[in-house]
Amino acid sequence: MNAIIIDNISKKFRIPHEKKTTVFQNIVGLIKRQVSYEEFWALKDVSFKVNKGEAFGIIGRNGSGKSTLLKIMAGILYPDGGSVSLNGKVASFLQLGVGFQSELTARENVYIYSSILGLGRKQVDRIYDDIFAFAELKKFENMKLKNFSSGMSVRLAFSIAVHAVPDTLLIDEVFAVGDESFKEKCRDKMNQFKTEGRTIVFVSHMLNTVKNLCQRSMLLNEGQIVTMGDSEKVINDYLALLQGTPTK
Repeated sequence: MNAIIIDNISKKFRIPHEKKTTVFQNIVGLIKRQVSYEEFWALKDVSFKVNKGEAFGIIGRNGSGKSTLLKIMAGILYPDGGSVSLNGKVASFLQLGVGFQSELTARENVYIYSSILGLGRKQVDRIYDDIFAFAELKKFENMKLKNFSSGMSVRLAFSIAVHAVPDTLLIDEVFAVGDESFKEKCRDKMNQFKTEGRTIVFVSHMLNTVKNLCQRSMLLNEGQIVTMGDSEKVINDYLALLQGTPTK
């Protein structure tokens, strides 16, 4: 059974040619209507399927379209073409600060972010202590998030996402921030998810982690799929791409 079906997804962004730094320049540009843009295709006709209970890796160079794809899967961005089908409850951990309100306390953010993931207040009440225990932030629950370090925010966001117990977890570079002990907790939690038959889509530059966690992976380059299949082979294709060697 497929947990995720991505069918011919394309996404473009408009990049202005001229950088206007003053109000006067912007007004002149509007009057003359001479603002020109370049179309940048972040994704072009990307199609793949992820099986229920599978850990699926997405790798590639910076700017290859990985994070854009994950945001489309999470419903943060909409594609310009193609369709996305996800079965079951989905939780996403995409980047630092997404879904958080810096002027609110950690406690308040737990309830807000959990509601975004589809949890009711009573459900959050039951897992509230577990969220802070996993993140090791109980004594900071009444501190405003703007006073958190980046590592603290990451720990809280990831803990909320995994304690929502989703059918599918979308993760973008969760190991990029945080100390080694927390990274190990993240790895253990994702291995637990695998054992429980949950679906994981994992974007990362940490190739060893991708190899150990994901059965299959996909290599993106300039918004298109280069190769897809066994993670070890896809990683070798990526290394060859970085060295300028054609993939086989």
